[in-house]
Amino acid sequence: MKTLEISYPEDILAESGETPEELEQELRFLVAAKLYEMGRITSGHAAEMAGMDRVPFLNELGRHRISVVNYSPEELTREIEEAKQRAQNE
Repeated sequence: MKTLEISYPEDILAESGETPEELEQELRFLVAAKLYEMGRITSGHAAEMAGMDRVPFLNELGRHRISVVNYSPEELTREIEEAKQRAQNE
């Protein structure tokens, strides 16, 4: 895995009330979450990037009000149509 170094002002630590490790973990999560939200990476890769297992990562997305389901408009339309067909067959 590649490493990215991100600089941040030290006063962010005082404002956040977090330790450097906590802030850096949060920043890793937020970058991974945003890339996942944009559809650039899978949830598995995002979780790995955030240094988390996949299920806790998905749970954390919910806490940040980021959708766990990441469908394109076409995929969502297909899913809805398939659900309608299944409902009619019941």
